[in-house]
Amino acid sequence: MTSSVPTCPECRQAMKFGGFVLCRREDDDKRVCRGVWKCPTPHVWWNWADRPHETLETCPMPEMFL
Repeated sequence: MTSSVPTCPECRQAMKFGGFVLCRREDDDKRVCRGVWKCPTPHVWWNWADRPHETLETCPMPEMFL
């Protein structure tokens, strides 16, 4: 059985979901939620909620989610 919990791209620890943030996506000018993911280290990553299989991106404002 595989886990759907992502691992941190930097430290490979399991991450916890931290909620959603509404953002405007530049490539299609839509307002879409980003899912925020944190690891215990604490690294903060996010991805587009409607594109869950895309690579996690480093969150540019990690202090807002610690």
